[in-house]
Amino acid sequence: MKRLMTLLLAMVVVMGMMTSCTKDETAPEVTTFEKLTTYMSDQSMDLPDVLTSWLISASSLVGHESDYFIVDIRTAALFAEGHIEGAYNCPTISEIVDFVGTNNTNMLPVVIACYTGQSACRAVVALRLSGYSDAQSLGFGMSSWNSSLDRWTSSCTSNGVGHANWSMDAPPALPNFTDEPLLECTATDDEGILAERVAYMLAKTDWGINNTDVLAGPETYAVFNYWGATDYTAYGHIAGAYQLTPSPSALKIAENGLSMLDPVGTNVVYCWTGQTSSMVTAWLDLLGYDVKSLKFGANIMIYSQLQAHKWLGSADYPLVTGS
Repeated sequence: MKRLMTLLLAMVVVMGMMTSCTKDETAPEVTTFEKLTTYMSDQSMDLPDVLTSWLISASSLVGHESDYFIVDIRTAALFAEGHIEGAYNCPTISEIVDFVGTNNTNMLPVVIACYTGQSACRAVVALRLSGYSDAQSLGFGMSSWNSSLDRWTSSCTSNGVGHANWSMDAPPALPNFTDEPLLECTATDDEGILAERVAYMLAKTDWGINNTDVLAGPETYAVFNYWGATDYTAYGHIAGAYQLTPSPSALKIAENGLSMLDPVGTNVVYCWTGQTSSMVTAWLDLLGYDVKSLKFGANIMIYSQLQAHKWLGSADYPLVTGS
């Protein structure tokens, strides 16, 4: 009987050890979102990295065109009517990564030009996450290069001045969401997941939003004002907008800076010109958030009040015609 009791006790101990080992060895499943964000953070592809020296002005580019691989992403017809000398045309933005890889045989720094500088930013984000870390956007697009191509002047309005949903209130506390976006990818390796998400972002066409839509119902969105705190107070802001100061830590993966974003609702980011917000939203789009950039930023809402960060007009640098 004593031997039987000893045997039973031994069996209980062994089973307990097996159960304990099973629990210890069961690791929580790593989601695609976690895998992607960890990889991007480790590879210096966090948002502050992507937003480093991403813009080049027309005045800095003129006279140095041959030092860059310039890609104009406007339509073929508009490209033929007038473009920067030596520029290539890639009117289909979803093809930009392959286009640069195929045609930039001298591995020159890449500059992307569009109409106003906003669409080009999405191409720049795609390129920077695909190995072209020095890719830049032509500031204010081809509108800045030659006055005949100006699409900015007519877009600078003051729709927000005196609007019922333009507010001087203090900023609300940033939200904190515990859920993350659900990413569906066929790839399972880090590089494959990133490439798939870059392609998804480039294919997205509804990334911009009109100021009139946001001002009409700001409570419909999670709106983020991407200015400094002083300007948020001095100029006012869209009613209910969260204040998010551009900084090396803003929206940074490693510092849990994404928890303020609604993983299932629509987020809106606005800046001064719509160019920085286009960069931000492109980067967040590929992470699975529904984020829209407010087109033309403050320049379309309070242009008459802006003391800086505003459209100042076109240059008249030379254009080349033909394809």
